[in-house]
Amino acid sequence: MEVLLDAIPFDLDFHPSSPLVATGLINGDLHLYRYAAGLQPHRVFAIHAHGDESCRAVRFANSGKIILTGSADCSILATDVETGKITARLENAHEEAINRIVNLTETMIASGDDDGCIKVWDTRQNTCCNSFDAHEDYISDMTFVSDSMQILGTSGDGTLSVSSLKKNKVRSQSEFSEDELLSVVVMKNGKKVICGTQTGALLLYSWGHFKDCSDRFLGHPMSVDTLLKLDEDRLISGSYDGVIRLVNILPNKIVNPLAEHSEFPIERLAFSSDMKFLGSISHDQMLKIWDLEELLNNPQANNNNNDDDYDDDNEDDEDEMDVDDIKPPKSSGSKRKKSDKGQSSSSFFADL
Repeated sequence: MEVLLDAIPFDLDFHPSSPLVATGLINGDLHLYRYAAGLQPHRVFAIHAHGDESCRAVRFANSGKIILTGSADCSILATDVETGKITARLENAHEEAINRIVNLTETMIASGDDDGCIKVWDTRQNTCCNSFDAHEDYISDMTFVSDSMQILGTSGDGTLSVSSLKKNKVRSQSEFSEDELLSVVVMKNGKKVICGTQTGALLLYSWGHFKDCSDRFLGHPMSVDTLLKLDEDRLISGSYDGVIRLVNILPNKIVNPLAEHSEFPIERLAFSSDMKFLGSISHDQMLKIWDLEELLNNPQANNNNNDDDYDDDNEDDEDEMDVDDIKPPKSSGSKRKKSDKGQSSSSFFADL
């Protein structure tokens, strides 16, 4: 199943219970599609959500009743799934362009911007309850560890951050890498953190030991822009070369190229809520929805014979759950700042 979109897509997300998928486009549009196996996806609505600025981040929230979008115009927008009507808009949610939004709990989301700031929004208390100046460059990806109430963030500054919602501070941060970190997942029952990089290497960090990676897995020929955890041992990667791959972690091995989206970079991957479908978007302006079981059982015939295959000697490292409190390192790069708008967010979430 595939759809030709009106412009280059930046993000996609599947509804938590219904066969719906949303995409945000570079022209500021938000599209919602209904899909079914073997049928062409049907567009439910398309709205020009963010004017002339790009719609970079898309997430279903409030049990799938609304779609939250983040934009280069620094705003967060709420759109009703049933009607396609905009129900609330928070102008100046960040001082810089919003790059990512992730769900934390039923009543909490996190957003990350181009200046390295992560904000946590509590929809129950109708306010921004946490703000972390975690990085010196754009937030490329985030994931939430619910057991410890911590947000892991990756950035163009080449670092991995651990921000604690309980302590309201950045608990730990890795040393600067020569690579931009573009994507992140947590695997091995919380013991390993995997980061995709600009050069194509996967960096493996042991939980509680974030200063430096415990392993560096080479195998992707180009940047690893998006990662999805399939299970505790395997992940699915989307790369700049347009190929979707199945990757085993510890032992580290690219198992198979599952599919080629196109010759253009893959921007984002996402699973449907029932794990039956895999969605991919690329610079070719296509949204593709793959049958996941079919992908895993019938991967592409041309495997990468140059994939590195080796065991990690550090697999049995002491993986403590506590991390040392440290101050985030400073980079030498200059920071781009806009003027402080200082607008309250209370009315936005109250409208939701």
